Amino acid sequence: MPDDWLGLSEAAQLLGVHPSTIRSWADQGRLPVHRTQGGHRRFLRGEVELCMSSQKADGSNEVAQVIQSALKRTRIQISEGRLEDEEWYKKLDKEARDQYRLSGRSMLQGLVGALSSDQANAEAEARALGYEYASRGRRCGLSSAEAVRAFLFFRNMLVESMLSVYESASVRSSHAWGDMMRKINNFTDQILTTLLETYDAFQRANR
Repeated sequence: MPDDWLGLSEAAQLLGVHPSTIRSWADQGRLPVHRTQGGHRRFLRGEVELCMSSQKADGSNEVAQVIQSALKRTRIQISEGRLEDEEWYKKLDKEARDQYRLSGRSMLQGLVGALSSDQANAEAEARALGYEYASRGRRCGLSSAEAVRAFLFFRNMLVESMLSVYESASVRSSHAWGDMMRKINNFTDQILTTLLETYDAFQRANR
């Protein structure tokens, strides 16, 4: 069995409980479970570890570890259909579209880095991303409103992905949920503020 997959007994050993408890948690939806073609229960090691961390998340450091673990396992899925519905996206050429499609991953990686650094470094990373969004929007001929809509599209995709990770990992700690949302809001608010400030600076320079 690949290292990423665990059987019932292995998952029980990792969580320090009896296999029957794992079976019960899986049946109750408290622990994500996958079934083989033969009907056997299999568990992803990452999901079990995230569940284990969330159960221990009583202090701020432990909550931060839960959030960081979830972020590292997040994959932002962006369908072409959703982008095609966006008016700002229709104005972009192929190269610009490819650059914007990487924006969600850049924001995700920036947030992971922000969680492992102090507040000053996190703010600096957010400002750098805000400047990047503004510069790209200007190069692509987007107005400030359109650049904001582009940013919000990818910000919302990030939030949706994070919520999906937390739900699938059965994270039940209200502290973890609240801390996750505060960190995302603080980080992305700084990106948005810098984006608008940069657009204002460009406009003043061109008067």
